Amino acid sequence: MKTTLPTAPTPDDAVFWHDGRLYLADQRILPERAEFLIYDRAAEVATAIRDMVVRGAPAIGIAAAYGVALAGREAYSNAGTNWKQAIEPDLERLAASRPTAVNLFWAIRRMRDLIERLDASDPTQALFDEAHAIHEEDRAANHRIGELGAELITEPTEIITHCNAGALATGGYGTALGVVRSAYAAGKIRRVYADETRPWMQGARLTAWELMQDGIPVTLQADCAAASLMATGRIGWVIVGADRIAANGDVANKIGTYGLAIMARYHGVRFMVAAPTSTIDLALASGAEIPIEERDPDELLGCGGRRIAPAGCMARNPVFDVTPAALVDALVTECGVVLNPTTEKLRALMG
Repeated sequence: MKTTLPTAPTPDDAVFWHDGRLYLADQRILPERAEFLIYDRAAEVATAIRDMVVRGAPAIGIAAAYGVALAGREAYSNAGTNWKQAIEPDLERLAASRPTAVNLFWAIRRMRDLIERLDASDPTQALFDEAHAIHEEDRAANHRIGELGAELITEPTEIITHCNAGALATGGYGTALGVVRSAYAAGKIRRVYADETRPWMQGARLTAWELMQDGIPVTLQADCAAASLMATGRIGWVIVGADRIAANGDVANKIGTYGLAIMARYHGVRFMVAAPTSTIDLALASGAEIPIEERDPDELLGCGGRRIAPAGCMARNPVFDVTPAALVDALVTECGVVLNPTTEKLRALMG
């Protein structure tokens, strides 16, 4: 992992720890500007997660882990040997920042496990070391996911991706875009079609920017253009990430993923989900139990600071949908590939 702070964030440095402070690439202003925001307190990190400064399930989990470390430093500074009690409000604030991305809760739970093992002395270094470990493990996992996913692509093809599951959404390299990077390097991908991904336009703003930074051919398309492109026969795979995967293989991902999976099945296009095992939630039997975040309807009623819907119009703004496991051809994790996922297959993977 780099130790020198870049002058501006690159896709692989969306979450960066330097000199006792957390640097997050402000993903709300990309690609117009690439700038870091700096955080010294856990409460500020929770706000950054909620306000979409950082997004993408793995990156949210990593940011939360660093947030816990910052909380521990502040709690010890304020409460000394009573820091374990003093840290609780910040842990709860971090956990409440986003409801769907299971990596958030996984990272906080891992940090809590460490907290329980520590004594009453200064926890600062131990907590920072654990957050670093989570970050480094995610980056390594993404490289492995990229290798395994690329192996599934048997001949040069074009692919569609939705939202942003690249380096910006992770600790580096990316999940879905990690597969793309590895497969492109192996000569297996000719072009990527990036869905714009309304209403936050992560595909237009982030995925297109990432791929262009890497020199990978990318064409942006409206979300509703995917079916007609699949009908041409040029698309071999749809490759997406995930925010939570239930025990039976149902996948919660950015809104629009479910429809994309249905279209892929109709057109004979294979559907790949690339995600670390920290995204798999064996406590939930199916996708019906996954909490789906709904954001401010105003995000849908306007675009680029301009109102596009009539005054008084109501809007529905779910951030995620659930793709049934039956529509998933391959789930790629750092621990292996699961074809046509089922509860039994996922439990074996995780066991």
